[in-house]
Amino acid sequence: MNTRTSAIPENIRLVRLEENMVIPPFESEDKDLNDFLLNDAKNYLKSLLAVTYMYQTNDEVIAYFSLSNDNLIKNDDKQPAWNRLNRAIPNDKRRRSYPAVKIGRLAVAKKYAGVGMGSRMVLTIKNMYINEQQRAGCRFLTLDAYRDALPFYQKNKFHTLTEQDCHDDTRTMYFDLKTI
Repeated sequence: MNTRTSAIPENIRLVRLEENMVIPPFESEDKDLNDFLLNDAKNYLKSLLAVTYMYQTNDEVIAYFSLSNDNLIKNDDKQPAWNRLNRAIPNDKRRRSYPAVKIGRLAVAKKYAGVGMGSRMVLTIKNMYINEQQRAGCRFLTLDAYRDALPFYQKNKFHTLTEQDCHDDTRTMYFDLKTI
């Protein structure tokens, strides 16, 4: 049985999942997120659908996230958010769509819930696209947040894209990397 800890271990490292890797044990509060890491992440990598990164020690995965390409497309039902988004982009650069990276999965092991690991991962992702040389442009981070995760993403400066999904189980959210 996992008991919660009060600190993130000092010996953790960020590791990019590779097809031939053995994935150390991982258990979050969400069964679907556990299943993705342990049973689907390598298939997504092999199919070129998503890349998964794990924070781990030698014997356990503390947290992980998966990234894939995405874009924000102008859509009439998203007009207020699109206008807000467009105001941050010079007129001569405005388009009907903008390049983005989607955070497809983000999970923290039960044992490390509530110690800041989720925010650390979000910061890592932001830094990956701000501080590292990219092979393609990326202006936004996007995600589909479960309703109970909305406060976490709002705390990390993500915004909802539309009100059309306000009663859905998940909400589309974005973060503008130029605000860093």
